Amino acid sequence: MRRQAGRHGWVVGLLVTAVAPGVSAASTAEFIYDVAPFPSAHASTVVETADGLVAAWFGGTAEGHPDVGIWLSRQDGESWTGPVEVANGVMEDGRRYPCWNPVLFQPSNGPLLLFYKVGLSPREWWGLVRTSGDQGRSWSDAIRLPDGILGPIRSKPVELGPGWLLAGSSTEHDGWVVHMEHFRAVAATEGDWQQALGSALAWDRVGPLNSTDGFDAIQPTILVHSPTDVQILCRTRQRVISQAWSRNRGVAWGPMSPTELPNPSAGIDALGLADGRFLLVYNPTERGRHRLAVAVSDDGRTWRAGLTLEQEPEGEYSYPSMIQAADGRVHITYTWQRQRIKHVVFDPDEIGG
Repeated sequence: MRRQAGRHGWVVGLLVTAVAPGVSAASTAEFIYDVAPFPSAHASTVVETADGLVAAWFGGTAEGHPDVGIWLSRQDGESWTGPVEVANGVMEDGRRYPCWNPVLFQPSNGPLLLFYKVGLSPREWWGLVRTSGDQGRSWSDAIRLPDGILGPIRSKPVELGPGWLLAGSSTEHDGWVVHMEHFRAVAATEGDWQQALGSALAWDRVGPLNSTDGFDAIQPTILVHSPTDVQILCRTRQRVISQAWSRNRGVAWGPMSPTELPNPSAGIDALGLADGRFLLVYNPTERGRHRLAVAVSDDGRTWRAGLTLEQEPEGEYSYPSMIQAADGRVHITYTWQRQRIKHVVFDPDEIGG
């Protein structure tokens, strides 16, 4: 089935390679917690450390409420620890703003990083980061990122070299616009990392990468194809995932274009596997977040069905985060009905051919 997509006239495949009903290669599916001191949870992130998995998300009364903070759980052996609030938006004058979109990242030589946002809305928020030298058990004070730098807006950064991170970011105050942020630092200690993260000298901003006359795009996720070639996939308002390519490690970018993948303007995440394939986890619909699936690609351009994580007539299963662990298995966390965070584990050898 094909259709003409929106006012731009793109020809986009509708659920052709997007979902494989009934397919499941999941070896484990669980909720990270059953009981929590907050009713609503969203926008999870997951990372592997030397001591196991760490997951975080924002939780509170509801998205955008002042009591929303960043909550975290560590996988301790076979189970997850209870949620602990590790960041909030309380200001020195007593005002409290909601927190948004945590992103966990473990550099190859550095402390665990927790990026997140604070502000009344995505049009007004600012970026912060905390560091942990003990795999998420304790955290530094919040470090505000330099003016004009928001940090990874939704999906994890990639490490292009020691101390060189490439982060996908975006703004919403003047339309939906994507940009990229490079962080470079010579950092030997956690203190060095903290100093560099707050320094404008360590950050460069590239973009904008799109015009709202073409795509309203945000929340890029990054795929590394070679030492020089980098691809981003983005959420858009045009009911399709968009893409852009760089041939020089994210310094300059080509034009943004549509992929064959439908999407209802919902968060996505992508991952390069150790075997050279690529995975994308996303909502494969034009409307609604009631389906969540994994697609597989050999080149980042053509995608085929992998497995279905959720497929219901209604409800919300959204904002996934995905990593491949050292043992080769893939871990995905995502929002389940805005009530809990679900964790799924599978062997990537079993999906997508």
